Amino acid sequence: MYYAVSQDIFAKLPTACFGAVAVRGLDNTRPQPGLEAMLQENIAACEAYFEGVKPKESPAIVPYREAFRALDINPNKFLCSIEALLTRIAKGKGFPTINGIVDLGNAISIKYRLPIGAHDLDTIDNGLDVRMAVAGDTFIAFGETTEETPDVGEAIYASGNEVRTRRWTWRQSERGKITEETKAVLFPIDGFADVNRAEVYEAIEEFKVLLHRFFGDDIEVATGFVDAENPKFTFFG
Repeated sequence: MYYAVSQDIFAKLPTACFGAVAVRGLDNTRPQPGLEAMLQENIAACEAYFEGVKPKESPAIVPYREAFRALDINPNKFLCSIEALLTRIAKGKGFPTINGIVDLGNAISIKYRLPIGAHDLDTIDNGLDVRMAVAGDTFIAFGETTEETPDVGEAIYASGNEVRTRRWTWRQSERGKITEETKAVLFPIDGFADVNRAEVYEAIEEFKVLLHRFFGDDIEVATGFVDAENPKFTFFG
């Protein structure tokens, strides 16, 4: 299994860097009150941090808006996932608990102000690529059943020709969504070497600790870091 970023992406985002946390052997069916409490604590801290501040103007979000423009994506029309999440929280709307492993990803995303995806590894054949869309790629929006076609040249996450996230970190697909039955997950963490590399590494380390704390010592965890010089992370054989 692999996680790789195309040089076409680095050509437009030369300082982009990506953490990766892979886990398998999960039991995601158990209630996780501790995780739910952690998520709510991080939400409360985030609300306090953004009191009187617009997330889109904050140092945590501006680099992602600039990156969207570099990728020819209008950041006012298509919000980066972390901007959408923090904007919701800053408005006092909170964020619901979903299931244990999703709550963990959201709690870390909110704490470090980083976009963090979540992909069911058992729905991915060989690996997950961050690349530009080509003819033949298809996408099913979260909660929908109808296929749509991304624009050729659009930055995407994809497994083969199945697009798992459109417009880089804008919207994930119904394919590969995380449910209580999910047993293996890949968490990509999108950042920039000149802005928040340290936060990406800290998020990786916290993932490792919390995955074992909440899901046990029997799970397998693999972590990696991808940038222009090391564009591929191979894991789990």
